[in-house]
Amino acid sequence: MIRFCTESLAGIPSIIFGLFGMTFFVAVLGLGFSILSGALTLSILILPVIIRTTEEALMAVPQTYREGSYGLGASKIYTIWKLILPAAMPGIVTSIILSVGRVIGESAPVFLTAGMVARIPESVMDSGRTLTVHLYKLTQELYTVHEWNQAYATATVLIVVVLLINMLTKIIASKFSKATY
Repeated sequence: MIRFCTESLAGIPSIIFGLFGMTFFVAVLGLGFSILSGALTLSILILPVIIRTTEEALMAVPQTYREGSYGLGASKIYTIWKLILPAAMPGIVTSIILSVGRVIGESAPVFLTAGMVARIPESVMDSGRTLTVHLYKLTQELYTVHEWNQAYATATVLIVVVLLINMLTKIIASKFSKATY
């Protein structure tokens, strides 16, 4: 049942998550257009991906680890915490970091929940603007060469940030895989 629900949620377009976040977090809970509303909406957006990839990482751990641990008299809790989770940690960390990379590229949920104010927020309850929303707003107003340069610079920064996150993922995953074997 949980697998069916997470797979169903993974197929929903991000604009629907944005509408849900705007209705629930902004209106019903009264958080307003804020960084907190955007963060909660984006966490719901990536949750199905993280759950599914974590499940795959846990299933990829060889059955012999479990059998050997139980055969030596270890408890189920000990086996999970000391053998299964450390062996699956590279896959789990990779899924979390890559999901963060996906969130950086999302604009619809942020547009509908965190707002579009072009200033640095002073708290999580303030409205703000992410790079993707800033790029969207810039491309609506491209009249001069300076505005085109701003759009290209924003796109370049966004691409560099995503590349850095992907490189960080590789480094962390390799460190975890060396530590477990």
